[in-house]
Amino acid sequence: MTDAQGDPRLDNGNDLRPDGGGDLRLDGRTAWVTGAGKGIGRAIAVALSRAGAAVAVTARTVPDLERLESDIARHGGKILVLPGSVTDSAAVRAMVERITGWTGTLDVAVNCAGTSPHFTRSERVTDDDWQQVLDVNLRGTFFCCREAGKVMLEQRSGSIVNISSVHARTGFERIAAYAASKGGVEALTRALAVEWADRQVRVNTLAPGYFHTDLSSGLLASRWGERIVGGTPMGRVGDPEELGGAAVFLASDASRFVTGTTLTVDGGWTAW
Repeated sequence: MTDAQGDPRLDNGNDLRPDGGGDLRLDGRTAWVTGAGKGIGRAIAVALSRAGAAVAVTARTVPDLERLESDIARHGGKILVLPGSVTDSAAVRAMVERITGWTGTLDVAVNCAGTSPHFTRSERVTDDDWQQVLDVNLRGTFFCCREAGKVMLEQRSGSIVNISSVHARTGFERIAAYAASKGGVEALTRALAVEWADRQVRVNTLAPGYFHTDLSSGLLASRWGERIVGGTPMGRVGDPEELGGAAVFLASDASRFVTGTTLTVDGGWTAW
């Protein structure tokens, strides 16, 4: 086998950096984060801003976005607040138009908006409960991918990061709608990644395990919390900030040859 120094494929006039050519900085780029008001979405928005991106943020609760805006602006970050719901396709289209009007580009989209309001035995899940979860978690993710993708495909560059869950691939009681929606997100990610790869638009999934968020607080405080911690080899649940580095990696040139995959950040949950 030819070693790296003698490999003619690497002799292309490019400056080969010792870090493999990967750059974790996002200076000069525009990122859009949905579900950014709290928890995982908020932490990812902050991480992208600290990496140098101008960040547009979306959530349904305006006070949460205003607090995030104040925090990012206080540290010199550039931020655009876009309240609204990802389940409204016209609103999503208008958000993307606002973002491109703001900076002229859209380089990163992180789809964090999600819900799992019903911890209910599957035989008791109502039609409305099922539809609500699928509308936000899967339908909304597709709307955002579609509208962000239009911009990225035209500029022939971009990274989309969809937030999934360990429960797209591992079972758990009373979350049938949530698990189905996240399984759909991972299938959607793979389909888009294959379709858009030749136009230099990457689509990946970031799959968290259990983290301290408003969404998980009730479950973690219940009798199920001990089981969840016991099922995590690292012996604890995560802090949302611990997802920031993974999101920056998938958004940046450090992952420029990564598409159609799932990066799992779960303290070892899926390693059992």
